[in-house]
Parts: sequence; structure tokens; C-alpha cells
Amino acid sequence: MRHITSTKFSTRSHPSFNSMTLVLNDPSWWPYINVARIGSNFAVVACAALIYDWVLKLGQEVELIWRQHWSLMTILYLSVRYLGIIYVALNILLDVPTIPLTDAVSQIVYLAQEWVSIIVNAMLGVIIITRLNAMYQRSSKVLILLVVVFLAVNIACAVLGGVSMRGISGEELILSGTYQCHITYEVDSQHMTVTTWILCTIWEVLALCLALWIAVKHFREVPRHSAAEIIGDCFTVLMRTHVIYFASFVVVSSLGFAIFFSPGLGNPFSLEAQIYDEFLQFFISVQTFVLGPRLVLGVREYHAKLMADSDAATGMTSIAFEERVHVSTSSSV
Repeated sequence: MRHITSTKFSTRSHPSFNSMTLVLNDPSWWPYINVARIGSNFAVVACAALIYDWVLKLGQEVELIWRQHWSLMTILYLSVRYLGIIYVALNILLDVPTIPLTDAVSQIVYLAQEWVSIIVNAMLGVIIITRLNAMYQRSSKVLILLVVVFLAVNIACAVLGGVSMRGISGEELILSGTYQCHITYEVDSQHMTVTTWILCTIWEVLALCLALWIAVKHFREVPRHSAAEIIGDCFTVLMRTHVIYFASFVVVSSLGFAIFFSPGLGNPFSLEAQIYDEFLQFFISVQTFVLGPRLVLGVREYHAKLMADSDAATGMTSIAFEERVHVSTSSSV
């Protein structure tokens, strides 16, 4: 997952911004207004997509999460899912130009949104580590590697995020009858955002490579038409959710690096740059708050179907991937 940042006027300064709280029909602010309208549309779409997915999966969530024995994965799933709803709700408050906010409230909402992204990023990392640890049959070497890289990346991202947010201030502007949230940084947040992006990319590339390596190795070793086909099914479930999640990672990374390093997208108030950025924010929300919870729900769903078949359930107890081990087909995932 990426460190999600609100791009609603996240600028260091503006030449005509002289502590004014009201500007009416000033052409110099029209680019701001146009950007805000585009951003508000994407914010509403992202919120609608997340709510739709939540309603769509609510029945499975109740059956496979709420009614099951609670574990660390249960807490992580519920946290990512419902922090996501809080995040998109905060995004609506910041981005929809018809919602008025005071200066203090706009700053609090922005900070809350930033810290939600940092916390959810860490939670998704724990979910990925648990899945990879299961696939590598609890290999201590792989676990140590994952934990060390995970801690290094997340501590660095938290520090960079804290530094960039330490000196921000928020102010609500009324421009031609619309309400705009102007966020000002005292530090160069752009370089910190790029650094955070690169660190997160390194972590996700490592996780993807480890998942692909063990999958290829496993399918080469498992003979056809054997009892180990059940294990193959477990790996299929794990890899399917991994492939979808990491496919979204490729899309997000491509858009992100295009925005950061393309000279044509350097102006944040151009129409092309804004469309690119809003698509990026949308795909980040989908990857984080829709596909992230499915990393847990997909395995729980497979386990429930497997246990519904008594013969398959009996065979499941005799293979290497036991309860709370390897593919984590029990309530631990």
C-alpha cells in the first residue's frame, strides 16, 4: 500500500494567498476551483465503490469474520475495512466544495486522514507477512527477512510522515461560493512523498518476488493426482488474491512514478495532472481498502467451503498445512 496523501491544495504557498479567507470571482483562483470539482467527483466515486464492496461482502464478513473465533487476522481485517470507510468519509469532507469546514477542523481532518493511511499501511504489511510466512512453512529466515524490511520501511515512512505533517496548517477558503481546503507545508513535502513511495515500492516488490518464488517452487514439486492437490488448492487461493492485489500495485506504481517524474505532470493545477492524480488516489483506495481486506476474506471463504465437505476436511488434517500453519486456512487468517 502507498502512503495516501490528500492533494487538495497541498502546496507550500500561493502568490495571492495573503491570509485571505474570502475571495469572490478572482480569476487567479479558478484553477483551484476546477481542480476541486474534479477531485470532489473522484472522492464521491471512491466512497461509493468502497461502500458498495462493503455491502456486497457484508454477508460473508458476518459469517466468516464476526461469528468466528477472534484472532489477530480478525482484528486486522476489521481495522483495515472500517478505517477505510472512515478514510473515504474524511476525503469527502475535504474534497467536496459544498461542505464548509473551519480552519482547525480542516487541519484535524487532514492529519487524521494521513495517519489513517500510515496505520493501515502497517496493518497490510502484517497481513502480507502472515501469508508469506504460511506459504514458506514458517521459515524463520524468511520471517526475519520480512520483519526486518517491514520495520525499516514502516518506521522510515512514519518518521517522514511525522516530519512533513509537523509544520502543516490548514485554512478554509471561500472561492466563488465554493469551500476550499488549503494545506500549507513548512517543509518540502514533495521529496518526502517520493521517498516514502520508493520505500513502499521496495517492500511490495520484495513481497511479490517471495510469493512468486514459493508458488513456482511449490507447483513444480507437487505431483499430479495426489493428496497434495488440496495444498495446491490452498496455494491457488493464496496466489489468486496475491495476483489481484499485486496487479493493482503495478497500476498504482506506474501512475505514481509517472506523476512524480513526468515533466508534463509537474503542474498540479493542469487538467491532465489532476486526472492522473485522482485516478492514482482512486486505485490506491481500491488496493488498500477493497483488495487488502480480501487477502483475509478469500482464505476464510476457502476454508469455509473446504470444511463444508467432510471428506475434504478430513484430508485437510493430514497434510502439512495444518490449522494456523502454512496456508493459514483456519481463523488465524
